[in-house]
This record gives sequence, C-alpha cells and structure tokens, in this order.
Amino acid sequence: MTHYTGPIKPKLPHVGTTIFAVMSQLAHDHQALNLSQGFPDFPVSEELIGLVNAYMKEGYNQYAPMLGIPALREAICAKIEDLYGRVYHPEKEINITAGATQAIYTAVAAVIHPGDEVILLAPAYDSYAPAVEVHGGIPVYSHLKAPDYSIDWEEVQARLTPRTRMIVINTPHNPTGTVLAETDLQRLDEVTRDTDIIVLSDEVYEHIMFDGQVHQTVMRYPSLVERSFVTFSFGKIFHGTGWKMGYCLGPENLMAEFRSVHQFLVYCCNTPIQYAIADFLKGPSHYLGIGQMLQAKRDFFLDLLKDSRFTFEPSSGTYFQLLDYSRITDEKDTEFAVRLTEEHKVASIPVSVFYPDLVDHKVLRFCFAKREETLQKAAAILCKI
Repeated sequence: MTHYTGPIKPKLPHVGTTIFAVMSQLAHDHQALNLSQGFPDFPVSEELIGLVNAYMKEGYNQYAPMLGIPALREAICAKIEDLYGRVYHPEKEINITAGATQAIYTAVAAVIHPGDEVILLAPAYDSYAPAVEVHGGIPVYSHLKAPDYSIDWEEVQARLTPRTRMIVINTPHNPTGTVLAETDLQRLDEVTRDTDIIVLSDEVYEHIMFDGQVHQTVMRYPSLVERSFVTFSFGKIFHGTGWKMGYCLGPENLMAEFRSVHQFLVYCCNTPIQYAIADFLKGPSHYLGIGQMLQAKRDFFLDLLKDSRFTFEPSSGTYFQLLDYSRITDEKDTEFAVRLTEEHKVASIPVSVFYPDLVDHKVLRFCFAKREETLQKAAAILCKI
C-alpha cells in the first residue's frame, strides 16, 4: 500500500491526545481504579434500556429527522418550560445532537470565523479551545480565581475587544465542581448586552447540584436567551455516556446557522434511543433525583477521605471532586497523577491540563459517580498515601 507523502499543515499543531483518553488508557494498562474519565460504573436504568430495546424491536432503526424526533423535542421543551419558565419552539429552536461535545463543536463552527476571539474561562473543558482554533478563531483566556474558582468579571471585561465573538461558560463546572451564582449571570448579561457577542452555555450537569443550590442558567434571562446556545447531555443525567446523546437550544436565527453545520456533520442521531428518552422524560423523577443520589456518593467518598493527607472543599455540582495533594508532595500534578495510577492504582485527572499555561495548583480531579465498593477501594488507597 502506498501512502500520501505530501506536505500536511496541521490545523491543531499543539493538540495531542485528550487527557481523558491518556489517563483511562493508563488506568487500563496498570489495572487501576479509574476515577479519571467521567463515567459511572453503575448500570443504566433497566426501564430505559427496556424502552430502547422495545423501539429497536418495533423497527425504529432508520434515520431520524435531522432536527431529532418530534416527541423528544417536545418533551425537552416541556421540561425546560417547567423548570425554568422559558418557552422554546420545538421546530425552530432545538436540535438533538450526538452528545454535548458535538453540540458545542457545531455551535462554534456555525458562528466563528478566522480572527474571531472567544473568551474561555480557565480551567476550561478541553474541547472548547480546539473547536475554536480549528475554525480559525482565537481563544482568549480569563483565569478563574483559585481556590474557589470564581469568575473575575473585571478581567473578563478587560479581555473584550471589537473582535470578541463568543463567551463560553460552563455551570456546574468541569473540572472544578463549582457552580455559577445568580450574580454571575447578571454580570454576563451586563457585559454582553448591546454587543454582538454570542454566549455558549455548557449546562450538561444541570441536574447535578448539591446542598440545596438552584441551577443558574442563561435561560432565566431574556436578553441572554436571545444570544445564547445552550447545550445539554442525556449521557450525564441517565448514566449512559456511551450513547452520546445530547441537545442544543437557541433562538431561531442562531439555530438556523447551527443546523446548516449539523446536517453535514452528523445529519441525525440514534433513532431508537431518541424514542426511548422521549418516553423516559415523562417521569420527572428520572432526572430530578440525580443530584440527591450523587450528593450521597460525594458525601460518602469525602467522609472516607476525612483522615487522609488530601484536603478539599466539597464539590457544589457535577460528579467530580478536586483533592489538594500539596501536603503530600511538590510534584507537578501531571507527574503525581501518573505515579498515583502506576504505583497506587488509582487514576485521576491533573487539573493543570485545563489551563493554556498549565497552571498547577496541586489538585487532581476524581470522579465519584461510582459504586460504593469502588469508592471504598479508592479511598482506602488514598488514605495510605
């Protein structure tokens, strides 16, 4: 076989393999407990799997409509109105996607042109910047203020230029487990009002909030709604990350651009799973109890770690917990994460990789969406370090 040997100019020359793939492979190679990549090790609802199976057997196995099946779009719109009081049009303002990452990529691809600047809040989920860069956009970073990882809105304001086209926010926040307050959304509203700036709001962990907190969303603000893409994940709330099912909401003019890209990127998404989720959403208890269940896991995990040398502030949302290891070693977080996996058999994610300048606060991210048995084994190891 002959291979192309001509010149190739990489579009993402500085991007390697995602840290999630690296650490999960390392966990596999060393037979370590994998608390790195964010996926549950407990099963998907048998009822939901039964619905998928039933629709497959009934023959719902061909292409779905490009927008997503009507029943699912209508169910989502009803859920959004019930939770947030925001009315979206099921035909014009919503699209089912192959996971939230595809929704995020598509939103960026639809509106970012070469030279456009996009404000990212670091530490930032690792798919944001590559999506911007591959379309010629320029990531402009504002660092969250450690240790509480709050937004420095004065710094954000200072980063805005006439070329700023988009601001990306994420709440609850991956990797830090923090959540935005009502005042944050008010400030976002202030800095974007009377501008051409588009907001991309990543809200995939909307139902995973702890300690009685209420999810703050751009959908509560009319002037933000008219300029915002909002992305969500069914994999996160129904524990089926491998199904890659999500959706994007936005005003009609933005969604028209979104669909112009979406139709050629994936065209449509898994048909029987869409029908199954449409039925499953009719029971609000299927998603409204997720935060309580995962808070119990967070509390269980942290109680096991209370006598360890790690320090922490309990996560406010998501299913991730940051652990500060500065009392244990001065190693870089990337080095300690590898050693923890290879020598102690517990895999985590070093938080510095979510910064463009690899800021190292000596913290690792652990996923606690695991069975109690898994958390007990991991905590027993961590307490001996």
